[in-house]
Amino acid sequence: MKSEYTGIKRILKAFQYSFDGFAATFKSEAAFRQDLFFCIICGFVFCFLPLSGLQLAFLFFSLFLILFMELINTAIETIIDRIGENFHLLSKKAKDIGSLLVLLAFTHFFIAAAIILLPLF
Repeated sequence: MKSEYTGIKRILKAFQYSFDGFAATFKSEAAFRQDLFFCIICGFVFCFLPLSGLQLAFLFFSLFLILFMELINTAIETIIDRIGENFHLLSKKAKDIGSLLVLLAFTHFFIAAAIILLPLF
């Protein structure tokens, strides 16, 4: 299927689709709002700590990873819910794996934050 948009118009439409995805996720997913709030607060605090640019970059990447995984988890859950509301072991497995993605991202963040921040105290 070929897109009707090309060039700059295609890029602008892609931004619009991304914004629509953000708005829909923000509106419907409490977990995403909580994760976003957590990431904003942590990012704000990190800016006031005596960290190198590399340390800050790694911490910010770790925060973004949480949001990426939450979005992937939300996409998986949305697809499964679209398929049907009846319980199915494969649907549960897919949703559980999506949840694991978020858990691993948080684990990555807390380990990275501990390694970088503990020497400051």
